[in-house]
Amino acid sequence: MQAKKRYILVFVSCAFLAYCYFGGYRLKGSPKPAVRSPHALPTFLPLAGERSHAEHPPSAPSPNASAIGPLNSGGRDKSKSCRMETCFDYTKCFDQFLVYVYPLEPLNSLGAAPPISSNYQKILTAIRESRYYTADPSKACLFVLGIDTLDRDSLSEDYVRNVPSRLSRLPYWNNGRNHIIFNLYSGTWPDYNEHSLGFDPGEAILAKASMSHQQIRPGFDVSIPLFHKQFPLRAGNTGFVQSNNFPTNKKYLLAFKGKRYVHGIGSETRNSLFHLHNARDLVLVTTCRHGKSWRDLQDARCDEDNREYDRYDYETLLQNSTFCLVPRGRRLGSFRFLEALQAGCIPVLLSNAWVLPFESKIDWKQAAIWADERLLLQVPEIVRSISVSRILALRQQTQILWERYFGSIEKIVFTTFEIIRERLPDYPLRNSLIWNSSPGALLTLPTFSDSSRFMPFLLDRLDYSPRSNYTAVIYVQIGAPMTPNVALYKLVKTISKSQFVDRILVLWAADRPIPSKKRWPSTNHIPLHIMTSPLMNDERPSISQRFYPYDEIQTDAILSLDEDATLNTDELDFAYSVWRNFPDRIVGYPARAHFWDDSKNAWGYTSKWTNYYSIVLTGAAFYHRYYNYLYTHWLSLLLLKTVQQSSNCEDILMNLLVSHVTRKPPIKVTQRKGYKDREGGRSPWNDPDHFIQRQSCLNTFAAVFGYMPLLRSNVRLDPVLYKDPVSNLRKKYRQIELVGS
Repeated sequence: MQAKKRYILVFVSCAFLAYCYFGGYRLKGSPKPAVRSPHALPTFLPLAGERSHAEHPPSAPSPNASAIGPLNSGGRDKSKSCRMETCFDYTKCFDQFLVYVYPLEPLNSLGAAPPISSNYQKILTAIRESRYYTADPSKACLFVLGIDTLDRDSLSEDYVRNVPSRLSRLPYWNNGRNHIIFNLYSGTWPDYNEHSLGFDPGEAILAKASMSHQQIRPGFDVSIPLFHKQFPLRAGNTGFVQSNNFPTNKKYLLAFKGKRYVHGIGSETRNSLFHLHNARDLVLVTTCRHGKSWRDLQDARCDEDNREYDRYDYETLLQNSTFCLVPRGRRLGSFRFLEALQAGCIPVLLSNAWVLPFESKIDWKQAAIWADERLLLQVPEIVRSISVSRILALRQQTQILWERYFGSIEKIVFTTFEIIRERLPDYPLRNSLIWNSSPGALLTLPTFSDSSRFMPFLLDRLDYSPRSNYTAVIYVQIGAPMTPNVALYKLVKTISKSQFVDRILVLWAADRPIPSKKRWPSTNHIPLHIMTSPLMNDERPSISQRFYPYDEIQTDAILSLDEDATLNTDELDFAYSVWRNFPDRIVGYPARAHFWDDSKNAWGYTSKWTNYYSIVLTGAAFYHRYYNYLYTHWLSLLLLKTVQQSSNCEDILMNLLVSHVTRKPPIKVTQRKGYKDREGGRSPWNDPDHFIQRQSCLNTFAAVFGYMPLLRSNVRLDPVLYKDPVSNLRKKYRQIELVGS
């Protein structure tokens, strides 16, 4: 009987709940149907690389929430899901990837201008002097603020106030779409909130240091490294590891020297480092001496820590340590990250959730070691377990990454641009091999070819050989009347006898009219193209046009010649056979050298024979056609303008370019001193003003590169049995030794 009553009670309860749900719902009235925004995107599974909503459930935004509110306030809404497809206008970038920099704000009524830090000024200078820059905003794909946003710590002297009102006055702001905002510091004491910029960046891309995985918008924002105020604009110091020297393990296995904070964010890890310090192979020392009130905040260990800290020199530790600890500071990033890379000290990262710089392209597993902040005591065991071979590989990779992407502000900015550029629909992607090996993505232009096998510096790595034969390019400036005794006539005949020549291209840049076809020597089956120099950038003809990537050049190898070069066929064939073994370098006959002149505090240039050389003149040299493409489409316009104004030095500039790409010197073949027809006294090589001008060019080029790329060499390659006292019939290149030096 009791069971029956219970069943009746359950049934009545269910009936009542059903009535309340269906009947009561109708009494409230039917809700209005949801209206989908015409611009709203359907919901799909999360894109590759994005975190699912189940992992990080978003909080519901209010109807009036700003599109980018969370980056300023710490919440989440539409801006967190910003992707290139939704927050970037591709139509501005179809023709070229150009960057517009807003002009700096004028002085106010009190004669003051907003502060601009030295680092932000360097960023703007690097952009304005680059090929990315355009002064026409209608041609721009990307916009850079003239407002300094690097330091958004409100207690900093570089903090710019009233940024929201300044942004509202920008004519092309458009809620930040197609804009990029550079930032090194955000938030302030005591919590250093990484989301707090103090303004709403809208739909702008953030190029930001110390970004976390919770903050970054994958495929949209770019994580950049933290760099100090003395960081160089260009090039800067090279990596400190000049070779894979032995022993592999240095004096100290693991080292760190820096501040500890006693309390507050970032203090936990650094306050515990003394547990690992043994003063033998593990040197991890900290100091409390920083800030105005450190004495008031010091703890019982501060005096002892300060004494131990003073025992070690920071630079000495960097140079003599195999691994360098990189713990987080107040923010996730640290200056020590770049300092360790440059020193070839393998970074051991203690900064959970930090998005490493350029992480979307750089494979940091090849250059750094991760540890967990919560498992600090395991760090010694981790570093001791790494093999000698891996240590060598990691150390080598630190130098490649430093040299190619992190050695200067210019490289950091350009790497940021190239990452964004690869997101454009029509721009080809560079694979991981290119990004993570020398010479890197900044010097590997994917628009040159859709295959890596056509890049000179990747041939050996991919087990490819250069394609057969070469194109001879003769640059004609004087254009003497064409007779059988003229050097140009003889040169064409000599080239046509070579067994490796594919075609001959005569680039006519002389004021005289081109001789009629019947006056040119017969080249048998070798095609002969005679063409005038095209104008580049709608300017007057420039000597740089000898290095233009002409469509007629289909071979990998280019033989660059002046019209009055006096080489024989054996010299050409031997030099080409040498080049095939070194396709990434310039290989040729006449050599020159650079040197540092202490009396003038400048670089000098000489044609005297010394026990070394650093330049092979392109008046008689082989090189890969990719360097023509780089010369024309990559070099700074300031460098090309210097060549144009002087009508000289283009061969020096090409040598600097190739050495900059390869970090290798050119190669000289045989002992020939000269290669020009000196008849008639027309050669400028004996003119003192000629050398003064070339020295001036050399110093201008070094200043624009930010360092001297040229490298010295004392290697000379000769044919087997060259000048040996044996029968001439045993020699393959019999005519070479007959040439006067």
